Amino acid sequence: MPPQPFAAEAADTDSGQVPFYLPQGREVVLFQHAYRNQLPVLIKGPTGCGKTRFVEHMAAELDRPLDTVACHDDLSAADLVGRHLIGDNGTYWSDGPLTRAVREGGICYLDEVVEARKDTTVVLHPLSDDRRILPIDRTGETLQAPPEFMLVVSYNPGYQNLLKGMKTSTRQRFVGLRFGFPDPEAERDIVVSETGLDTERVALLVELANRLRRLEDHDLEEAASTRLVVHAAILIRDGFDPVAACENALVEPLTDDEETLQGLMEVVHALLGD
Repeated sequence: MPPQPFAAEAADTDSGQVPFYLPQGREVVLFQHAYRNQLPVLIKGPTGCGKTRFVEHMAAELDRPLDTVACHDDLSAADLVGRHLIGDNGTYWSDGPLTRAVREGGICYLDEVVEARKDTTVVLHPLSDDRRILPIDRTGETLQAPPEFMLVVSYNPGYQNLLKGMKTSTRQRFVGLRFGFPDPEAERDIVVSETGLDTERVALLVELANRLRRLEDHDLEEAASTRLVVHAAILIRDGFDPVAACENALVEPLTDDEETLQGLMEVVHALLGD
């Protein structure tokens, strides 16, 4: 089979398993209301705080197929909508993940949407207002999104700048959700559920992550995410040295600056010892 124009991650909603997600507020109920009323959803929050897991959880709860697209600088409208390809029997049309979700009545999730090229906005606008249509210029089709279709996008406000930001006119088409890191008790429950590491050691990792997040003397682009805490817990559960696990899973991913690395490791040693 000829290669597809763009590979999107499709969630398995036929397994009967709902990905674990611990609600932090009213986000689950809001998402359900938005889905029932055919409203698109915008999720804002830092890297690794659970945005993608939340969407996977909701897609499984609603029993809808999910196409997840990790947006990047080269992602174009054609990557989302589709394009003509050349196969053994000639030229044929191949749907992109957005078109596929519209046809199937699924959920299309564009992760870090502000990273995509600006022409993607033109495609999203008619789907994110009361028209709910997807014009496909290259085939002459105009698809009407069924009631089951839902558009979800996310981005990290910390990366917003003049060149990479979502226009107000686009943001106002969505119902907005703001995500942050869970409170310590909830984060402990999440990490224990994800890794099986005992509560006592997980509590230390969560405390460490929160101390790193509170640092003001170091210029970090990103805070220590729950995802990184999970990575450290997995290494420790597998028998890796706890201090080394925190260095490699929690500290090294945060910065390349040697002085900053040393400062972060001082926090690790202060809490966990040598």
